[in-house]
Amino acid sequence: MTTEPYAPDRTTVHERRVDGFGTVRIVPLDAWADADVIHAWVDAERAAFWGMKGLSRQEVGEIYAHMDTLDTHHAFLIVKDGEPAALLQTYEPEADRVGECYPVEPGDIGVHLLLAPAGPGGAQPGWTSALLVTAVSYVFEKLGRQRVVVDPDERNTKAVSRFLRQGFAEGPLVVLPEVDLPDVYLPEKRARLAFLDRAAVLTA
Repeated sequence: MTTEPYAPDRTTVHERRVDGFGTVRIVPLDAWADADVIHAWVDAERAAFWGMKGLSRQEVGEIYAHMDTLDTHHAFLIVKDGEPAALLQTYEPEADRVGECYPVEPGDIGVHLLLAPAGPGGAQPGWTSALLVTAVSYVFEKLGRQRVVVDPDERNTKAVSRFLRQGFAEGPLVVLPEVDLPDVYLPEKRARLAFLDRAAVLTA
């Protein structure tokens, strides 16, 4: 039985052939068409640090539908060989609460990355690194940005270590302030910032 590729007609904003893993595409997230997939990911215990556990499918869809109205925050689906593989979010730090916690420089862009659960065969060694490289290549090559900032929860030591192994420079421990607006609520968060310079990647 052949499974149809996921979102085959959706515009690809970035594509990369990753040795050992196949073709990886980045496409814009569709808040409602992708709601089942994204809700299953964010509601899992493994995604607790993403901050959406316990939300309904409707609430998750509304969050990403609202994000789609913004010029400063964007959500994408990373698809590997026709299967959803990760959720990528980019944002302008000066329009985000993280911009209150460090001196934003021209060319900065914020990134959040959530991997899909591992398949029946378990996690593939090197896949997380390949996904991060794909996301970084998109913001550097296609968007022309100069520096990536990430803000994982300080308790998420696995994510912090992953970024540092990938070449990110460790930044300060900061407290992201609570956001309480009609369309979005985010609780206060203690985060470890980390930065990756375009120049460091291109000269590595």
